[in-house]
Amino acid sequence: MTDYRLPAIETVPNLSTPERAAILDHLFEPSIPLHTLSVQLLHEKPFSTYQDMIASIGMQLTELSESTSTSDTEWLEKILDAHPRLGEKRVDSAQSRNEQAQLNAGGRTEELELKKLNDEYEKTFPNLKYVVFVNGRSRQEIMADMQSRIVRADIRAERPEAIKVIITMFESAPHRAVLILRSGYV
Repeated sequence: MTDYRLPAIETVPNLSTPERAAILDHLFEPSIPLHTLSVQLLHEKPFSTYQDMIASIGMQLTELSESTSTSDTEWLEKILDAHPRLGEKRVDSAQSRNEQAQLNAGGRTEELELKKLNDEYEKTFPNLKYVVFVNGRSRQEIMADMQSRIVRADIRAERPEAIKVIITMFESAPHRAVLILRSGYV
């Protein structure tokens, strides 16, 4: 875990573009498409709390999800694609490495099954990766959820579910929330 500290929420609108992008990278996953979507929001709209900021970004993602525009759908998919593939050995962000650590502790058979499910999910939902809140859930439970979403095969339901998971991960994951608590800017 990095020693990054979130700046005081009231200072966010006055920060430089790279500083606002760094906030997004630490709270979500590093994503240039998310920067393009939300960095300006962080400049234009003052927030009382980081939770309010996260909710506003969630609304932006939801608007993309509900749009009938192909370009909006493609943009959302690029943002969701920033989340690493479930069970991958090489994960770039510290947040996801911590969340996925328990998944990489299983046996080789489960590892192969998870890879197979990832492939099947990505075939069912092109341009998406399976996104789930891992913390505290068993590999079996996660694979059962993945299988049910594959069987459901409903892309119109899958995108909003991925957004909900991403927002829930931030709100619930202790190592992400600690960024806010350590900063003292709840």
